Amino acid sequence: MTEVRGVAYRSGCPINLAVEVVGDRWSLVVLRDVMFGNRHYFRELQARSQEGIASNMLADRLRRLVDHGLLWRSEDKTHRQKVRYSLTEAGVQLVPVMAALGSWGRRHMPASHELSVRAELLEKGGPELWDRFMDELREQHLGLARPPGTPSAFAELQAAYEAAVAEGATKTIALVGAGGSLGASTGFLDSPVNK
Repeated sequence: MTEVRGVAYRSGCPINLAVEVVGDRWSLVVLRDVMFGNRHYFRELQARSQEGIASNMLADRLRRLVDHGLLWRSEDKTHRQKVRYSLTEAGVQLVPVMAALGSWGRRHMPASHELSVRAELLEKGGPELWDRFMDELREQHLGLARPPGTPSAFAELQAAYEAAVAEGATKTIALVGAGGSLGASTGFLDSPVNK
């Protein structure tokens, strides 16, 4: 048993320690939404979650991520009862991990084109894009200025996502107009995972 900041862990193995902090599905989803979705508030994290996280689960995961030093809380200047969640440096440094998870999920799971386009871009961009993205996250979440003249990695990732969504909408409209079905256009419904 290893103890860090008053929390007991099963062992001192770095993989075990990381898994104990972010190994459940909801922690990674919350971090994804803060990191890639630019969501900072409880309500937007819950309302815009594609996976439908329950409020009690979200509250627990936010508390745990703050306790483990991956997120930090601050009061919102516009409303006394609102709390803003931001990434810490440790949270920002999860970008390569998230890129690797997205790359694996894109390759081995029935991921939609729209939701995997950012993972593909991060994979192709590699450490250079990850570093630019982490610099931008540091600017947004920690107030640290990124190098002058650095192009926005967030804008690049968002533009790729929006283009994929528009492309998917065009294909869906064409398919429905031709008498097709939405299930056939996604490929997801026929996946062995869903049978």
